[in-house]
Amino acid sequence: MSDVILQTRDLSKQFGALAAVDSVTIDFLKGQVHAIIGPNGAGKTTLINLLSGDLPPTLGAIKYKDRDITALGPDEVSMLGIGRSYQKTNIFPEFSCLENCWLGAQSRQGSSMRFIKPAASVKAVRERAEHALELARLTNRIDTPANMMSYGEQRQLEIAMMLATEPDLLLLDEPLAGMGTEEAGKVIELIKDLAKNHTVILIEHDMDAVFAVAEALTVMVNGRRLQTGTPEEIRASKEVQEAYLGDEEGEA
Repeated sequence: MSDVILQTRDLSKQFGALAAVDSVTIDFLKGQVHAIIGPNGAGKTTLINLLSGDLPPTLGAIKYKDRDITALGPDEVSMLGIGRSYQKTNIFPEFSCLENCWLGAQSRQGSSMRFIKPAASVKAVRERAEHALELARLTNRIDTPANMMSYGEQRQLEIAMMLATEPDLLLLDEPLAGMGTEEAGKVIELIKDLAKNHTVILIEHDMDAVFAVAEALTVMVNGRRLQTGTPEEIRASKEVQEAYLGDEEGEA
């Protein structure tokens, strides 16, 4: 069995009297695609926001590669090797694909205030950006402005920007949202390819896509973890059927 790369222990996030995430304990294994599913208001996106450092937890702990990252902000979490995509496309529409990825690659060069840099440094940033575009299957779009691409390609570009930071673990928040069947199929195949060399934590409402790519699933209901298991175990669970799989409408 693979080693644990990320773990939560009794992780909680309260907004006033609402427990959006309530004492959640999960082990995420290195090299796996682990999907988090659940009905509307289950706390899935809040959990991802805690893992990425976008929200501080109220209680509990998060460890990444045996390091406590509970109190770290999103920039620090990113620097450790955790990449994040969001439900809404987060790109620079006037920039080309290369320029968008350049920003992600540049973040790994240290201070952006060093205006005089050796040529080797600039070359390394470009190579990292180009490699990210290759991984995201956008090599043929390298000089295309982001606002000239289809919605599906823009979602691929956001993944490429994340890959330019060279993460080990990818947090993907509804990467198929708003896509047609053809575009969704391309992104599903992309996720499968990325999973060969990355750990992936995935939130997605398309159950066909989830069961096509995930090796482990966690079901959340009302902020709590209902069950974690293999796709087969989750499909067979009566509790999960009652809580979620019989009603696939709504968002986190």
